[in-house]
Amino acid sequence: MRETSRARSGERVKPEKAPEAATLLAWYDVSARVLPWRTRGGAKPDPYRVWLSEIMLQQTRVETVLPYFAKFLARWPDIEALANARQEEVLSAWAGLGYYARARNLHVCAKAVVAEFGGHFPEDEAELRRLPGIGAYTSAAISAIAFGKKATPVDGNIERVMSRLSAVEEKLPAARKTLARLAAEMTPAHRAGDFAQALMDLGATICTPKKPACAICPWLDSCAARIRGDQETFPRKAQKAEGKLRKGAAFVVLREDNRILLRTRPSAGLLASMTEVPGSQWSAEYKEKDALKFAPRSGAKGEGQFAWRKLPGLVRHVFTHFPLELTVYAAAAPKQTRAPEDMRFVPLGALDSEALPSVMRKVIAHALEFTDQRKQKRRRK
Repeated sequence: MRETSRARSGERVKPEKAPEAATLLAWYDVSARVLPWRTRGGAKPDPYRVWLSEIMLQQTRVETVLPYFAKFLARWPDIEALANARQEEVLSAWAGLGYYARARNLHVCAKAVVAEFGGHFPEDEAELRRLPGIGAYTSAAISAIAFGKKATPVDGNIERVMSRLSAVEEKLPAARKTLARLAAEMTPAHRAGDFAQALMDLGATICTPKKPACAICPWLDSCAARIRGDQETFPRKAQKAEGKLRKGAAFVVLREDNRILLRTRPSAGLLASMTEVPGSQWSAEYKEKDALKFAPRSGAKGEGQFAWRKLPGLVRHVFTHFPLELTVYAAAAPKQTRAPEDMRFVPLGALDSEALPSVMRKVIAHALEFTDQRKQKRRRK
């Protein structure tokens, strides 16, 4: 294609050639990513797979989702199987994928689809939005991709493509309505699901946040931002306020029989119903001198406190709204030690079956590393 002369950055540009859905669909027919929730050759999509993938893909990269998707399908091949699972099993299978409210809503939604719709997802966007964990984006994605309805899901990839095509100066998140309107105006009545997935693929593989591969883009001559030469600056974004650093303490008790002390978090709030080692609250006002006030005590009467030692270093983790730093304390316990109330000793070899979020896996790994180091030093002596 002929390279269009670049305009000055910031100058309003209207490409000579408008972007056409047919052009993108022709590109998609030969360039679509092969993904386990997609069908090819006119086969009818499985709404269960479409829904499961869309929930998992929220704020999560495809390569991260792939093994989790395969694990869920192997364990719960259809909506009825997932609805009949225990929440603890679902949270455990989800552990490490993050944004754990998605897992809880996934399970509740499965139950609702079975109870209210006989195990069949509704096709209409409005009906879909009544289900737990399904918002505007997911309802549009299921309606378009699974059922071929004229609907327009808009994720981060699609926002980026739309903002560059029209050089939308309005900043996110305020620009979302404008970008959704632009995408909806382009959505064809026929193959709306393929068009949505084509936009997603374009944003994921060509119209990337950094160094977009404009030379091979099917809409090369239709992109206002490319003509201006400032495509990497789109979408415009309002400055995001950083969350205040929170701190806390985590307490790792290892029993002589290779069991670790765990408990279940409250059923509401951050990481609800997930598994954790005991610890303090996470707060910007946390003071290290108060750490041991939050330490668990041995469950047997008269056993009292564990002998804690503070481990070197910190465990750092970043949540969506705040960064976290945890000081880790470790203690060894005899084999006969009983767990405090509402806690339990779990074999280290069984941790994969626990709903441990990433931050807790980091804490445990940190404690085990120093425990192993001490054992090695003792052997050398």
